[in-house]
Amino acid sequence: MIYSDHTAKVFDADLIKLTQKVAEMGGRAQKQIIDAMDALDRRNMVLAQQVIAADGAVDELQRQIEQKAVETIALRQPMAGDLRLLVAILRIANDLERIGDLAKNIAKRAIAMADEQPSRTLARGLRHMTTLAVAQLTVVLDSFVTGSALKALKVWEDDKDIDTLYVSLFRELLTYTMEDPESIPICIHLLFCAKNIERVGDHTTNIAEAVHYTVEGHAIAGERPKRDAFGYAGETRVSRGVTA
Repeated sequence: MIYSDHTAKVFDADLIKLTQKVAEMGGRAQKQIIDAMDALDRRNMVLAQQVIAADGAVDELQRQIEQKAVETIALRQPMAGDLRLLVAILRIANDLERIGDLAKNIAKRAIAMADEQPSRTLARGLRHMTTLAVAQLTVVLDSFVTGSALKALKVWEDDKDIDTLYVSLFRELLTYTMEDPESIPICIHLLFCAKNIERVGDHTTNIAEAVHYTVEGHAIAGERPKRDAFGYAGETRVSRGVTA
């Protein structure tokens, strides 16, 4: 398809606006994760409620991105790299919306645990896991904005580090429940929080796959290694990839 100069400029402007909205959405989702963990650490119920309320803004951004991306595809009929980018934007927005939901889940757990005080060791393990997940999300969002397939690939490869931390924390929680049955309720809450963070890592890796496909035009080769809660490394997850 041959674009006129005016049409090309309008199309470029649409892509810039969509990229900015995805970056904004990513920043909001990232803040939700950080604030949810802070609320859990400090037993800050006001902050937890703010995280829950903030999820609406993330959902609205997803709606705006989807509407604009679909309109752009319909009106501009993009091809090749431009179409890959628009499809990737739709997928990335969906993953960011899910990350926001996971943060909201943690905030709800923080409220449920308001009167509980978990072991410092367990809290530190969960905090470490969250710090790594947030760092991965920062890198993958940067890879999207800058179009860096190498950064996206690094995030994809490093997802196993979050999985390893999750397995370790799962084992600690299991040990606590066996040694002290009264700790079962709080350990269950913490286990769900840890699983939510592990899922944040999965969605971040999905974004990395989308970025890589947009830039390189093909999915990342091979399968994404995954550890289950019992530490079996043999299970794998097929790379989702992005097709246009």
